[in-house]
Amino acid sequence: MSDESSWREQRGDVVRAQAEALARKQAAETERAKALVAEFVAAMTAAGMPAHPLWARAAEGAVRYKTGLRGWYVRRNRAMAVGEDGAFYLLDVPRSLRSRLLGVRIAPSDPPLHVGVGARDGESMPLDRLLRQRLEAGTDF
Repeated sequence: MSDESSWREQRGDVVRAQAEALARKQAAETERAKALVAEFVAAMTAAGMPAHPLWARAAEGAVRYKTGLRGWYVRRNRAMAVGEDGAFYLLDVPRSLRSRLLGVRIAPSDPPLHVGVGARDGESMPLDRLLRQRLEAGTDF
């Protein structure tokens, strides 16, 4: 076996190990975030905060679509919500006449531990803080 092929195999092993470690880290973060979301649903329910119909939005909220989901918006711009089913939803969708007439199906997303990473300054925050702020806002949200 040549030195070059041996080096390639070793490099491939390192890359696979790094990818596996990253996947384990992301899975652990997702599980922690799902636990935070479940705690939020329990707290909102215990506080007597009723779930409301959730609407998806297109074009910065100018157009809204029925989703058939119920829950609580967690951002004032209504781009994110937690369903009463304990799932995390991103509610931005592309414009569609069909969706305007029939509504949209929104699949749950894995909640991030840190919301808005890569967004403008001031739009990024830890999920636990975002959910706590929403809970504290009560009906004034």
